[in-house]
Formats: sequence, structure tokens, C-alpha cells
Amino acid sequence: MSWDKELKEILQKKEFALQQGGVKNVERQHAKGLLTIRERIASILDNNTFDEIGPGAGGATRDKNGNLIEFNPANFVLGFGKINGRDCVIGGEDFTMKGGSPTESGLRKSIYIEELALQNLVPLVRLHQGGGGSVTGASGNSQIATTPVYNPPRFMTVAKTLQAIPVATAALGAVAGLPAARLVASHFSIMTKNNSQVLIAGPKVVERALGRSVTKEDMGGAHIHTRNGVVDNIAEDETDALEQIKLFLSYLPNNAWELPPHASTSDPFDRRDNFLADLVPRDRRKIYDMRKIIHSVTDKDSTFEIAKDFAKGQIICLARINGYPIGIFANDCKYNAGSMTAIGSQKVKRFIETCETFNLPIITFVDEPGFMIGPEAEKAATIRHGTDLVLKSANCKLPWASIIVRKSFGVAAVAHYGPNAFVLAWPSAEMGAVPVEGGVAVAFSREIEAHPNPEQRRKELEAEISHRYSSIPRAEALAVHDLIDPRDTRPMLSRWVERAYKALPNIVAKKNRI
Repeated sequence: MSWDKELKEILQKKEFALQQGGVKNVERQHAKGLLTIRERIASILDNNTFDEIGPGAGGATRDKNGNLIEFNPANFVLGFGKINGRDCVIGGEDFTMKGGSPTESGLRKSIYIEELALQNLVPLVRLHQGGGGSVTGASGNSQIATTPVYNPPRFMTVAKTLQAIPVATAALGAVAGLPAARLVASHFSIMTKNNSQVLIAGPKVVERALGRSVTKEDMGGAHIHTRNGVVDNIAEDETDALEQIKLFLSYLPNNAWELPPHASTSDPFDRRDNFLADLVPRDRRKIYDMRKIIHSVTDKDSTFEIAKDFAKGQIICLARINGYPIGIFANDCKYNAGSMTAIGSQKVKRFIETCETFNLPIITFVDEPGFMIGPEAEKAATIRHGTDLVLKSANCKLPWASIIVRKSFGVAAVAHYGPNAFVLAWPSAEMGAVPVEGGVAVAFSREIEAHPNPEQRRKELEAEISHRYSSIPRAEALAVHDLIDPRDTRPMLSRWVERAYKALPNIVAKKNRI
């Protein structure tokens, strides 16, 4: 007896799986300007590298003789693939079936994706569009689904991925409930500008619970979540989102126990940009463009900024120097003078944790006036979140370099210097317990008030005190490693990063396996 019947059924199931939710539902997805999950996977992966797991998983209907009548594939697609020649695990909800709300087999596949990536220690990419659980249950029959009390928590493997492998996610449509939680459980998340929303619960649930009528866009559009830190970046469209994920992954190793990949570069390691010599104004009240410094010092076209619209006073980005991946954070004096806010502290702390996980040496460009002050800063618990950041920096095990561009004041400045940091200062650098203006206002308040010309005396005192804050005597006392011409920053950091990467293998070897 042959196996023709069974072999035919295997082919039938694969054909059903490729049809997804059927022609009409696929057309409806395209009419919204959205790709299907299979199209998304094909777009981000190298050609013909998708090795699907479980295409035959789903719900089957059979006649009394066991012949297949109908097959509804799992509405979660996953498998192995390659991005720029490197292995990964990839998957996402199929919105053309049940709006992405998990079916029984779809739920199992979605849970398995983290385990699969952990087993192979390769990056994980999740492309989300779908709702969370349904009141009818994953099986759709309204029966209560139960799991044994001894089962490991479902989110245990999600947590483990963040300690072990790069996780990049995208919201490519409406994402709610469980998929929304999975979206933010990542090292890098992105959402499209116009077609995506991220929600804890949808409008109908909100209206029933809170009596408020709202839209998905009002609650969870990109204009909200790129500014509150829920997602890191915004994309013009799906193609842009997938390209940004590919770029993010290019800086990182496959897992926490490997070194970041070196890339070839034609940018000279000793390049000196003359504009740096005069970029920082002598008047400390005037602003300048910190990003120009970052782009000048790093390899050309190698800088990838993250969370630009969240906590704008702090800049975080991945970049390369002499082909070596690094993590950078800096102050942007255009926003609150670059002062460290509560949300800025959270942004930088999370970034340092990512750099620690994936062995990226850290460089900071310092223009820190201190923690943000005032009633709103106090309400935001700035000192709590800021101190958390300072302690994270103080305990960081990575090679660290700090370039003092202008201000370095107060407790907040400590966050810019990891243990044994390589510290360089520009002539524009000034350091102290508090900024000159605030310090003079407090320490000399009576003298200023008693003077015939208070404003004149204030300026005189500020000029006098500012000399004490200068980087010159600090360099002479070896309080910094060197006082340098700003144009020499790239050459000096190029040599430093070579030393840093020689030290990394010993640091990585001491990491515990999960």
C-alpha cells in the first residue's frame, strides 16, 4: 500500500497555508496599503532563505473516512532565515486570519518563537499585527483553556531572549494585547507612521470599561508612542521599518557571548575635520549641534540614532569607528540645555543595558549641566531615575571613553563616566559641582544684592569662577587623560577602540550563560 493519500494531504496543507486567510482577506489587507506576514518575511530576508517551521500546523476538518475537507492554518508564521547572510529566527501574526488574534495552533507557534531563537542563539525578529486573546478562546469555542500550574511562565523565555540575543520588533498595523507586550519586549522596536497603532486594548474595550469613545489612532498612533518611549523609531512605511531592523542588527553580534561584527571602511582612522575647532561657542549660553560632532568622529554614514523623538535632551545611537561597532550617548543642548531628565535617564539606562548585553564599547560626548530642576522635574521623580542611571554607569563592565565637550556638572555628570573611563577634554570643557550661573547665584547672593550694580557684579563673579572650572588645570593635574584639539578626537578614539576590542574577549568570557 502506498502513502499517496498522506503525501497528497501534506501538499494540500501547504497550499492552504500559502493562501493564508483567503483571497478576499488578503485583498483587504493590500487595500489598506499593508503587506501580509509572508510578504513581510520575504521582504526582510535574503532571497530564498526562509525555512518555515510548522507550515502544516492548524485546524483540520475531515470526513468520516479521515479525508481532509478543510484546513485553517495557524495564524502565526515563523521559521529560520538569513538577513545579510546572518542567521535569524523570524515570525509574526497573520492578520488575514481572525485579525491576528491567536488561534490555538497560532498561539503555540507564537510562544515557540523565543524558545527556537534561544536554542540556536541567533537574533529574533518579530513582525506584529494582531490583537490579543479573545473571549471565545484560542480554539474559538468559548471553552476555558487551562494550563497546568507547574508549567513555566509563558513570558520566561521572552525575558531570557533579552539577556541573550538581539530582539527587534515592528508594529506594522494595529497591535494590541499580547502582541503589544511582545512588541515592547525587545532591544529595538519600530512602528510605521500612518498605518500602525499600539494598544493595551482596543476602542470597544475602552468604551465598555471607561465609557469613553476613542479611536485607535488617538490612543496608540506613532505620534504618541515615539514620544513616550513605547517604541524607539518611526518608519515612513513597511519597507523603511524592515530596513531599519536590518540596520540595527548589523551592529550587534548573534548573541551575548560573541563580539560585534567588524565592518570594512574606507574612512581614514586619522581623519581630522577642521570645523570641530570652532563648533562650540565661547558663550556657554549659545547652542551648537552635537550630532555634527558625532557624525564627524564616527565612520561616515555609520550612525544609527535610536529614540530620537523621546527624551530629546539625550542622544543615543549605534555607530562605528574604524569599522568597530560602538554605543554612543550624548547631551543635546537644544533641549533643556541637555540636562538629564527622568525620562532621559530611563532612555540612557536602557541603552547602556543593551550595550552591556551585546558587548558594545560605550563613548559619551558630555555636555551635562546636571539633573533637570523645578517642580515638574521633582514630580517626575528625576532624582530617583537619575540615580538609577548613575549606579548603572558606575557598575558597567564595558570599555568606556568620555569626551567632555562643554559642561560636566553635578551628580548627573557621573553617569557619563564608566569605571576606568578614558577621559578626553576639549578646551571648551568646564567641570564642577554645579553650573557657574547657579553656583554663583547661591554662593554670592548677598554680595550680588548689596552691590550698586548687581548684574555687573554677577557677571564679574561668573567670569572669575568660570576660570576655576576650566579643563586646563584639570589636565595639568591628570584629572583627565588629556586635553586635546577637537580635531584629534577621531584619531584618538580610533586608537582607543582598537584597545577596547582587544579587552572585550576577556570581559565576554566572564559572562554567565543563561
